[in-house]
Amino acid sequence: MSGASGRQDEMAAIGSLLAERYGIAGTITPLPGEHDLNYRVEAADGTRYLLKLHAPGDADELAMQVAVLDHLAKAAPDLPVSRALPDRSGAQSAPAEIRGPRTARLLTWLPGDVWSRSSVRGPASVETLGRLLGQLDRSLEGFAHAGARRLYAWDIGRAGMHLENLRFIEDAEKQAAVRAILERFTAEVLSRLEACPRQVIHNDANDYNVLLDASGRVSGLLDFGDMVETFRVVEIAVAGAYALIGTPDPVETIARLAAAYHAANPISEAEAGLVFDLVRTRYAVSMCMAARQIRDNPENTYLLVSQEDVWRELQRLQAENPALAVARIRDACGFAPVPQAARIERWLERNAHDFSPVIRPQTARPKVLALDLTASGPDAAAWASLDADGAERLIEARVAEAGADFAIGLYGEDRAVYKGDAFDMPGARRTVHLGVDLFAPAGEPVHAPFAGKVAFIHDDAVACGFGPTVLLEHRTDTGDVFWTLYGHLSRRGVQKLSIGQKVARGEAFAAFGAAEENGNWSPHLHFQVVTDHLGLEGRMHGVGVRDHWQVWRAVSPDPSVVFGFDMPASVTVARDKDFLVRERHRRIGRSLSIAYSAEPLKIVGGEGTYLIDDEGNRWLDMVNNVCHVGHCHPRVVKAAQAQMGKLNTNSRYLHDTLVEYSRRLAALFPDPLNVCFFVNSGSEANDLAIRLARAYTGNRDIVTVDHAYHGHLSSLIDVSPYKFAGRGGEGRPAHVRVAEMPDLYRGRFRYGDADAGRNYAEDVRRQVEALAAEGRRPALFFSEGILGTGGQLTLPENYLKEAYAHVRAAGGLCLADEVQVGFGRVGSHMWAHEIQGVVPDIVTLGKPIGNGHPMAAVVTTEAVAAAFANGMEYFNTFGGNPVSAEIGLAVLDVIRDERLMHHCKVTGDRLMAGARALATRHEIIGDVRGHGLFNGIELVRDRATLEPAAEELDFVIVEMKRKHRILLSSEGPHHNVLKVKPPAPFGAAECDRFLAALDETLAALPRR
Repeated sequence: MSGASGRQDEMAAIGSLLAERYGIAGTITPLPGEHDLNYRVEAADGTRYLLKLHAPGDADELAMQVAVLDHLAKAAPDLPVSRALPDRSGAQSAPAEIRGPRTARLLTWLPGDVWSRSSVRGPASVETLGRLLGQLDRSLEGFAHAGARRLYAWDIGRAGMHLENLRFIEDAEKQAAVRAILERFTAEVLSRLEACPRQVIHNDANDYNVLLDASGRVSGLLDFGDMVETFRVVEIAVAGAYALIGTPDPVETIARLAAAYHAANPISEAEAGLVFDLVRTRYAVSMCMAARQIRDNPENTYLLVSQEDVWRELQRLQAENPALAVARIRDACGFAPVPQAARIERWLERNAHDFSPVIRPQTARPKVLALDLTASGPDAAAWASLDADGAERLIEARVAEAGADFAIGLYGEDRAVYKGDAFDMPGARRTVHLGVDLFAPAGEPVHAPFAGKVAFIHDDAVACGFGPTVLLEHRTDTGDVFWTLYGHLSRRGVQKLSIGQKVARGEAFAAFGAAEENGNWSPHLHFQVVTDHLGLEGRMHGVGVRDHWQVWRAVSPDPSVVFGFDMPASVTVARDKDFLVRERHRRIGRSLSIAYSAEPLKIVGGEGTYLIDDEGNRWLDMVNNVCHVGHCHPRVVKAAQAQMGKLNTNSRYLHDTLVEYSRRLAALFPDPLNVCFFVNSGSEANDLAIRLARAYTGNRDIVTVDHAYHGHLSSLIDVSPYKFAGRGGEGRPAHVRVAEMPDLYRGRFRYGDADAGRNYAEDVRRQVEALAAEGRRPALFFSEGILGTGGQLTLPENYLKEAYAHVRAAGGLCLADEVQVGFGRVGSHMWAHEIQGVVPDIVTLGKPIGNGHPMAAVVTTEAVAAAFANGMEYFNTFGGNPVSAEIGLAVLDVIRDERLMHHCKVTGDRLMAGARALATRHEIIGDVRGHGLFNGIELVRDRATLEPAAEELDFVIVEMKRKHRILLSSEGPHHNVLKVKPPAPFGAAECDRFLAALDETLAALPRR
């Protein structure tokens, strides 16, 4: 029978099986498989299935595959794994006679392309695979089956058994590499592995068993035939061995996968430390298995599919520094890269007072000059030239100009001036300085800062040309060993040292080398603290990789503590956005939101109405009402710098500026508002206002406006329906009453209703009456002059006048929250509440008051302030400090001298007129409102029903950022209001740019 005829008969037999057992007819396509026969079946209606024809073998193994899908159907129904389909009799497997006796199983088809063939695989593929495997293994924790307890050759937890298969690897180089891995496994890895958790795992997330969708995210996991009960961490190692194939940085791939697994199913530090070894072990096992199976079955080409990749990738892993790889994986999982590093740093800090100087200047407290040794620095060309005489003369000139004793090069500095392969690592360049360079004349003695012994000496002048390096070994009182590294030494002095030689604290054991024995560099000492020499010993690196800085920083922490200079000896190493997001989540907390989280910005500068990112792009800032007079206004910056150079202390001491500022600020309010309390934030101001009101009235209850937000302190969450009635909120507290939000666009009383203000204020009266019915009275009524979180809502005429009257009639006080809208932003007045023609009892100020400096204030009457002076001292450590007061004065001066209040009115009128003109062309604009430069543009899908267009607004915000570099945000209960509150210098040009961009973006809105 010919091959073609045989295949036709096989397809016919499979077709009959599908029809008889499952009632399915369709197109049958063979798929790869090692032992089983696999087929894609596409029925006439387009539904796809996976047909597996299992080879004869262990019945327990097949039963296990059936049982695990049953288990997952109950324990994890949402996981993207195939689900078993019963035949017409209800059985999940059936006998079949195709290429011999087999067992047939029909499974649901999972969409996607096989990982090995996908063109879109990338970091998201790795992360989603790790997360899926973590979720899978967490779901399998309670699963047990006899079939999983087999002695299985593909279980790398039993890798030692493959030592006997080494003879089948004919290539001597490959055999030696595999032998070394397996011997290490049996001698060192297995004993650590045996302390790790065991369970049933998938054990075969290879690049033919993982499916990816069009975006490169994992959409399915196939084939549970390799499941085994083994060590849990093996799951990560197996998947990592395949995921890293062809990636530019294999350790990064392993680390990313392990981190994603850990996020879904936390692993231990011990497991994280084993992953790298186990990935290499997987490759060794694979090579042993392939060598034996190919000998026994040379015609099975499937066995050869991945062996070329395996050897290439194993060679790449062998080139990695294993200690550094483990540190990177530990770090990715949230563990300290070097476990002992933090303890060593604390020891250094505790004992720093007793350290001896490394070099001994003539003065007791040396003056030090920091040199800029970076490629972008002013002397970059001189450093790059490596001309000994020229560099030395340049350094001497710089030291003399500064009147310094000696010069230093900084820790963390980017030494991009270095050239040559000596500073390369697999997949990355090492450029970030791991030590401090001390520049002094050749022959300058080098002293040990604390006692130790000579651990390593390295002098390879031919290879590197940088002269001898010595590492002294030290031990902390907790038993941790670390080293101090001294590079670019004089060869003559080092030749006198011997390994193990003790060195006393303060002992001169070496000297600075001359330029000619140190690569023609000007004479200097490279000093470095080392918590883990990574097996490099005397060849320890002096520069690290920027992208892995958090790991290198643990390997070689900042050595500034050893010197105690009166100036920084280190710099902050800039990192990419992905790392900063990760660290924010890890160190700061996920509840702190990130603007434009899908594509966050890394902002490094500001100027006027613009923010500047790390690539130099300028972004028009239309949401930052904090930097009221413009980002980094020179006048405000100068005032802060000048006062910080003189004095900054608390307000218990007399200071002219504090009194002058309080006078200037109070003068902006009518009598009787003439007493100021100074605090640090709008939240603190509102919290203090509640205390003032309760002290004056003797009442405790608060009336607030619906959907308002007044601050993040517990007392203010209580009076902020935006928070307590939203996600994560605990509902309205008993001491708070919520008044109806006066919304003239979509509320009960709308534009054109002359009595809207009085009618909305009636609900304030009802809340007051509800308190009275319970024998209680209000202490305070909270309201903004324009409702920010309510959707930039302007208040109806007379609303505050009527509301204040109701509250005051019941003995309560009235507060105007000007934290967002104050300081002339509304254009016609300095304060938004003035538009309503009212005088509050308390006004709270924040955000724009200091142009970004953390300061705020409460302004109230003498009577209220007197009631608060009840014997309990009020004190705020930072409120009203001299620096804040000077900044506050500078802001008031700029508002006055640059006529910013008038500017806000003119520009705001222009903006709202332009937006209303756009509304005639774009039906989606339902309302344009605001005063000055505090505006809201509400988007609706239907002007009759006012259906909110929240998704459309999201599109607008993203497009305005992506295409036009304009930063905006949303507001309102339905998240459909485009809020506009830029820095006050926002002018006509910026306004017209915004309107043109908005017009273009609205025209491009996708049709629903």
